[in-house]
Amino acid sequence: MKLKGKNVLVVGLGKSGEAAAKFFHNEGAKVKVTDEKTKHELAETLRRLDSFKFEYDLGRFNTEVFTTADLIFLSPGVSRKLPEVQAAIQANVPMTNDIELVREYIKVPLIVVTGTNGKTTTTSMIAQMLATDGKKVFTCGNIGTPALDFVNNKVEADAVVMEISSFQAETLNAFKPDVVVLTNLEPNHLDRHGTLEEYFNAKKKLISQLDEKCTLVLNLDNAPSQAWAQETRAKVLYFTRKDPMTLGIAEKFNGSYLKRPKIINKINGVEQSFDLMGSKLPGDHNKENFMAAANAALSVGCSAQAIQRTILEFKGVEHRLEFTRRKDGVSIYNDSKATTAAAVARSLLSFNMPIILIAGGRDKDEDFTVLCDLVKKKVKNLILLGESKEKLNRAIGDFSETFLVGTFEEAVLIAYQKSRNGDIVLFSPGCTSYDMFKNYEERGAYFKKLVAQL
Repeated sequence: MKLKGKNVLVVGLGKSGEAAAKFFHNEGAKVKVTDEKTKHELAETLRRLDSFKFEYDLGRFNTEVFTTADLIFLSPGVSRKLPEVQAAIQANVPMTNDIELVREYIKVPLIVVTGTNGKTTTTSMIAQMLATDGKKVFTCGNIGTPALDFVNNKVEADAVVMEISSFQAETLNAFKPDVVVLTNLEPNHLDRHGTLEEYFNAKKKLISQLDEKCTLVLNLDNAPSQAWAQETRAKVLYFTRKDPMTLGIAEKFNGSYLKRPKIINKINGVEQSFDLMGSKLPGDHNKENFMAAANAALSVGCSAQAIQRTILEFKGVEHRLEFTRRKDGVSIYNDSKATTAAAVARSLLSFNMPIILIAGGRDKDEDFTVLCDLVKKKVKNLILLGESKEKLNRAIGDFSETFLVGTFEEAVLIAYQKSRNGDIVLFSPGCTSYDMFKNYEERGAYFKKLVAQL
């Protein structure tokens, strides 16, 4: 893409927008930045960009600014459904994002991880496997580091591992990574995408350009994921908790399956096994993540020794079923990243002890009734807070002793008071953090702070 002299509009001045503005400037474009936030709200970011002398249009979006641009960079947090964005689409203004822009600069294997749950954990596992094998790895995307930092910082790497959300995928036009990992597909972000079909279609853009030289890693136990195998030319590697023998597909199976206490990886008839004994991560969903990561790592030449070592040494990712503290025989876990009902279900299934569940936040049009059976079987106390507490109470409040509270302090205190030796206190909100916090990291950090003060 020839950018020199182009009038480029960067929409949204978060991490991705900041990196994009620098990238376009370095490519010789005329950069204008717009954001609904005010100059005061963006003061810290604007200080970092002061030397670039960009043009700014802040505090609201202006339709004319959108329709007169030569190119629009749309940050992941900005919806395509905004009237100003729709006006630009009607005016045939091309749009791009950092994921697409960075692709032509990456000349080493590119592994992309997407899905509803487990993206960040699987991305981190793959990166650690490759690093343990002696490779220089650049990890970026939805995991927190903007993809364009690869260009802006002139990164040298042997492999790039990129986490991609549906928000990032929906604006892709022509993007072909070497490996795509789909962890699973569950209802999510319906407040943004509108329908489940639209959400799935946003993810599906990641496989539209794949060819026979590419690899697609799919979850055989997740029905929506299986359909992707029929829509790609790529080589498909599956992962499953079931034995392919019992499924009647042993001869043609390629990928990883669970044969407790091992993972068996079988590709083109060659088998390798990885021992899960000694892994520090609870839950079968993390065994799925390990299988998906092993498939991806092996497909780009990672050694079996590095994969085995990572399985034993990987400590998990902060705010994802993170062990926080043991107090008076009670184990306390921070699962702030669990922002869907499906993620809460996976976390509940990770434990066999009585659970005191703290949940709530800002709802994403989730159907929480899917949790009824699990709450009935596993949760002895349910503590609800945030904007969604009344909705959660109507959906699952009848299946446990339930408390509706106004603050995090109350939630943690009641959870501790109700707990007994051998119990689990699990903060797994099933909702976003935006009713009370800036992001799930801030929410998780505050929960851990309160737990530390018990």
